[in-house]
Amino acid sequence: MSSSTQAGGVPVLILKEGSTRSRGREAQNTNITAAKIVAESVRSALGPKGMDKMLVDSFGDVTITSDGRTILDEMDIQNPAAKMLVEVAKTQDNEAGDGTTSAVVIAGELLSKAQELIEKNVHPTVIIDGYTLAQAKALEILEKIAIPVDLGKQDLLKKVAVTSMASKLVAEHKEYLADMVVKAVLSVAEKENGGYKADVDDILVEKKTGESLRDTTLINGIVLDKEIVHSGMPKRVEKAKIALLDASLEIEKTEFDAKINIESPEQIEAFLQQEEDMLKKMVDKIAATGANVVICQKGIDDMAQHFLAKKNIVAIRRAKKSDIEKLSKATGAKIITNLDDMSAADLGYAALVEERKIADDKMTFIEGCKNPKAVTILIRGSTPRMNAETERSIHDALCVVRDVLREPKIVAGGSAPEIEVSRVLRQYAETLPGREQLAVKAFAEGLEAITVALTENAGLDPIDILSELRSRHEKGETWSGIEVLSGKVQDMTKAGVFEPLTVKKQIIKSAAEAAMLIIKIDDVIAAEKMKTPPTPPGGGMPPGGGMGGMGGMGGF
Repeated sequence: MSSSTQAGGVPVLILKEGSTRSRGREAQNTNITAAKIVAESVRSALGPKGMDKMLVDSFGDVTITSDGRTILDEMDIQNPAAKMLVEVAKTQDNEAGDGTTSAVVIAGELLSKAQELIEKNVHPTVIIDGYTLAQAKALEILEKIAIPVDLGKQDLLKKVAVTSMASKLVAEHKEYLADMVVKAVLSVAEKENGGYKADVDDILVEKKTGESLRDTTLINGIVLDKEIVHSGMPKRVEKAKIALLDASLEIEKTEFDAKINIESPEQIEAFLQQEEDMLKKMVDKIAATGANVVICQKGIDDMAQHFLAKKNIVAIRRAKKSDIEKLSKATGAKIITNLDDMSAADLGYAALVEERKIADDKMTFIEGCKNPKAVTILIRGSTPRMNAETERSIHDALCVVRDVLREPKIVAGGSAPEIEVSRVLRQYAETLPGREQLAVKAFAEGLEAITVALTENAGLDPIDILSELRSRHEKGETWSGIEVLSGKVQDMTKAGVFEPLTVKKQIIKSAAEAAMLIIKIDDVIAAEKMKTPPTPPGGGMPPGGGMGGMGGMGGF
């Protein structure tokens, strides 16, 4: 569309030359189509029978996953409207930790239904009003049908974790891993205001290739992917008193240039002796507190290592800041930034600190902590890619268990809640007088996209399944859903398929808001892309053609 207009026969340029502009129906169709294509790309990854995607980046690194957010992150999407769906997946992942694929699929379907209404001359603002009403009603219905959870019993928490992992590459080991995930979250959970609070960041997930997923273990403590710095130090310490240092055991170099005039060998000797004495004093300060394990975030000088080894103190250097913080929680140690202020009260306690060989690497295990508010899951898988996908699956499972602890309410899976919400929304639409009822009906139909995707991915007929589900829900069977492994419609609470209410609510919020944002756009103005400046003649070489500063080489 032209970016200029006529004023008295003289063209008036408004936009910069090279800019493009699309308006009205054209802009809406372009945006909605781009977003629908993104939703379509993750649709086949939904559910226990969903397929995995292999993503190869520009460096040739391969990722194999069925995780919605990872797929969209790795796809490197350029279209601005499509990027909004990537943001939906990110929001869903950050807020709830699971349900990313569902959120994107529903957003794509809501846009598709909106496009049909726009073609029937329903104004976008009316659609947005209808979607806003439908979103509020949908959240209300979910709250109403949710099942309260007794946190004293762990079986429902485990079922929630199993459901989360059933659609992942690790589904074969879901029971075993779910057990571990529930134990991990409960061990870091803390009571707060009558409820529970759990931070997934307190659970360290380490990966080591080798053996099989069945050998994945939960350690009540922290595993550091580091080895003990000196061969003369003990490899195993029981009843460890642990010092955590955020200071280097090295002689700091001055920040300004300084010259030292040395005129005799004795002066050199005295200079080196001075350095040695300073390092020895540092080690003596640590030893005086009774510490027998030192974990340092920064470097440890070779001489300091020697003195520590002589005093039978185990040392680990260059530990990650996040690991030091977890260790502080687990062992009760304070992080020391100044050695002069260090005292015995700053030390933490662990029953055992031991270096063990895992696969080809040495790792240090800190177990039996006095306050295991930080634990580690050590993943063992046959390939690095399997390990990476297992880490993503465990992250999702940890998040859903945390969600249930935060808000102890669940709903059944297998698209049962979506069908129930869709049924009630249809009835609600009939009560609305204006055109909004069309948008509310469209929203209700959009939620059925989950059922359609689940059945298509399982190789079943979506029309038959959808008809049966609608009729069962009309009869009052709230939890009838599609159990894709058997391919039958059944009561999903009996099948043991559960999801946190938090995840479902966030899916509807994320999907509806993204859809409304895209529907509201009716004008896309795109500036011309920046051109790279032309290279000077001769490929950017200095005048004379040769490399600068190489003059005179021709005389060889």
